[in-house]
Amino acid sequence: MKEFNNENSINTNKHLRVEELVSKLNEASSAYYNGQEEIMSNYEWDVMYDELTTLEVETGYFLPDSPTQNVGYEESNGEKEQHEFPALSMAKTKQIADLQKWTDNRPIWLSWKLDGLTLVLTYDGGKLTKILTRGNGAIGTNITFMKNAIKGFPSKISYIGHMVVRGEATISYTDFERINLTIEDDNEKYANPRNLASGTLGLDDAEKVKERHVHFNAVTLVHIDDDIKLWGDRMDFLKNEGFTVVDREITTADGLPEVIERWTKKVEVGEVDIPVDGLVICYDDTEYARTGSITGHHATRAGYAFKWQDVSADAELEYIEWSCAVSTISPVAVFKPVQLEGTTVTRASLCNISEMERLGIGKRNVLEIIKANKIIPKCISVKKSEGVFEIPSECPVCHAKTEIKISAKSKTKTLHCTNPNCTAKHVKKFSRFVSKAGMDIDGLSIQTIVKFINKGFISKFADIYHLNGHMAEMKEMEGFGEKSCENMEKAIEKSRNVKAVNFIYSLCIPMIGIDAGKKMVGTIGFEGFLDRINKGEGFDDIDGIGPEKSNSIAEWYQNPDNQASLKALLKEITIEKVEVKANANANGKCNGLTFVITGEVHHYKNRDEFKSYVEAENGKITGSVTSKTSYLVNNDITSDSSKNKKAKELGVPIISEDEFVNLFG
Repeated sequence: MKEFNNENSINTNKHLRVEELVSKLNEASSAYYNGQEEIMSNYEWDVMYDELTTLEVETGYFLPDSPTQNVGYEESNGEKEQHEFPALSMAKTKQIADLQKWTDNRPIWLSWKLDGLTLVLTYDGGKLTKILTRGNGAIGTNITFMKNAIKGFPSKISYIGHMVVRGEATISYTDFERINLTIEDDNEKYANPRNLASGTLGLDDAEKVKERHVHFNAVTLVHIDDDIKLWGDRMDFLKNEGFTVVDREITTADGLPEVIERWTKKVEVGEVDIPVDGLVICYDDTEYARTGSITGHHATRAGYAFKWQDVSADAELEYIEWSCAVSTISPVAVFKPVQLEGTTVTRASLCNISEMERLGIGKRNVLEIIKANKIIPKCISVKKSEGVFEIPSECPVCHAKTEIKISAKSKTKTLHCTNPNCTAKHVKKFSRFVSKAGMDIDGLSIQTIVKFINKGFISKFADIYHLNGHMAEMKEMEGFGEKSCENMEKAIEKSRNVKAVNFIYSLCIPMIGIDAGKKMVGTIGFEGFLDRINKGEGFDDIDGIGPEKSNSIAEWYQNPDNQASLKALLKEITIEKVEVKANANANGKCNGLTFVITGEVHHYKNRDEFKSYVEAENGKITGSVTSKTSYLVNNDITSDSSKNKKAKELGVPIISEDEFVNLFG
């Protein structure tokens, strides 16, 4: 009797643990799929998931909402719609032998397991008719209105039958870092590229989505009316129709170990900028693949995912480096070099004060480090800790006092500089200054600018033209070699000759973009621009400027720091001479009309050429639809885009590009 009770007690404890794991994993999944703040790392999620799988098999206790029984997690926002073909998941393994057995000695294709947001695209009559997110696998969210904001797929194809394509919407690691560095509120930053992609596609503003460079990668042709039996041929078909198709390689069971090793090496050495968290194999014979059964939440022959074994290394912490970017001072662990996944690792982000407390960081530590998804060094635990870590009392950039802020929502503790004029808080301005539309200095990414600000190399725009004085120190910095420094120096020298419009844009005057710069330079020239700001004269007499923008320029120049910055820059650069144009043609075909252009164009080479034509014919181009808009030009007149909706609300005519040419061309 005693043994029976003891056995019941053990089972009860295991059942409670199953329930606890399901609850924690589902909470993390909800945040993960809805673009919210990350609750746990992929490493922690995988450990819990593996424990849950083992307990479920051992006890036979399966909860209906267990992540082992469900594909994804239903998004919280948007219009829901049922999938025509259920978006099932794949079985996963960390053992190559499991993959080899699954191949059944048939030809297979290996491709990346992309870490993005699954989208399902439907085409009919040669046109894209629907985009659904995966959702819970049976029901997804309709985001068709985003079709012009996401790259990687065509809106029109030559095939006119019914076609369904599944793929992953991703944001590259490069864009992820760029976007995160420009987000001022630390609580709004994203934990990883997948989290950012999910949060981005949950936005209502398609233009903001477009700015974040979301890219669709086709991973399978789910359905086509025509008979294309081989998976490789189906992917070639998609590529020929204009889709970005996931990288792939055909192999066999015997060839798998070598192929997996080679592909894994690509990630380890940093050749892959797109976020991946493993590999996928599938049968080339799609008819055979369809004969599999449905087990739990996946089809047994639809594919098999391979997740890399997490390799960790113990590292002795040397010091905590506090780096300031935008409004947050973030901790980075700098430790004695360790070999990890074929590379030498010396640094790992510790995110914020709360994460340091959670890990148990002390003054002297031995850290357990992994490379998340084979790329990003991450501290997952502290093996040994002594003392208490110190929080800096002053900003590493401007040396002003620091303060700890606690998020009301997540209770996360973050460190901030109290100086509103701290150079690090103006990363966005430096990014605009070096951008292609500004001074066009290639090689000075946001990440690099932040490093230089924290090193004290840069505090104002003109300092960029004296970076050659720090070249020796730069070459000793991680990620900076002889060649990259040489290329950066050449790009800086090249930027010394700049067009007036680009220079005005680079000054970061509020409300003054490229269009306003063109109007001022085209009307009064750059010398006229300088003369007016020096004399305190306005610009509201210039067509398209108006009193609001004119006042913005005056307020900007009244700031002594801005005056000093402009004078310092004028000593470093040469403005290309431009002829002041005569007044625009009052009899132009677009005279007095205001247009908004959205979507792809085909008659003109690009939107810039379209815009130049309108302006040459004395018309105006604006970015948003208002009551003053004369026409919205959109080749997809029937789309549900935000601009189309706004135009219909205001009674603004929506015309195609061909109609524009007939009326005004």
